[in-house]
Amino acid sequence: MSAAPEARAQYLEALGIDVWVRRGGAAQSAALPAAQASPAPAARTEPAPPPPEADTEGRWHSLREEVLRCTRCALHKTRTQGVFGVGPHQCDWLVIGEAPGAEEDRRGEPFVGAAGQLLDAMLKAIGLDRRSNVYIANILKSRPPGNRDPKQEEVAACLPYLERQIELLRPKIMLAVGRIAAQNLLGTEEPLGRLRGRVHRFGATPLVVTYHPAYLLRTPADKRKAWEDLKFARNHYQQLVQDNRADGHRP
Repeated sequence: MSAAPEARAQYLEALGIDVWVRRGGAAQSAALPAAQASPAPAARTEPAPPPPEADTEGRWHSLREEVLRCTRCALHKTRTQGVFGVGPHQCDWLVIGEAPGAEEDRRGEPFVGAAGQLLDAMLKAIGLDRRSNVYIANILKSRPPGNRDPKQEEVAACLPYLERQIELLRPKIMLAVGRIAAQNLLGTEEPLGRLRGRVHRFGATPLVVTYHPAYLLRTPADKRKAWEDLKFARNHYQQLVQDNRADGHRP
């Protein structure tokens, strides 16, 4: 994956980090020859069964409706709406945060405030965009009042939704942003600083940990560490793709 210099500059300029650019060839297309004769009418056949993707999209829709109507914990009484997630339903990357904030609760999409703008810039720095090749979700789908830390019973009620999203998405790599997300996904109380720089596992999926964008807005000195985490995750993903190609699998 690669991103244009202007996309990376949003995040890297403040860090004083040189922007790398990978040159890639443009896609080519060939014109198809015109038909020499009108094709014979096709024989009538039974309707083909829907493709597997159609069933998957139906499951995404059903899961989203469950989240929007969820009353599994008391947070449904104080939220404006459930915040399901955003991104394409077929992509290799999954980014997981903690819980919706006030702006996310209002708009129904994760990471849309100032922290979301920084997250978008961070992802663009490694060639990712929530509209095309990365899915973004939270541990909790409902906003805790006052943006407090999630309670364990709230996480227990909501985590099955995220697990079903992972099952449908089948990402090649996951990026946990922030202590709350990392500790709950990994079932540990280790501080985030000790979890960084390693490839963990959530089930069979590789998981890398980095700082939450909201923390980086408060502590800009750690942005360089976050950039190292992003490069680490990108390098591991690229190695996974290379290994799959060497094994004869599709990337």
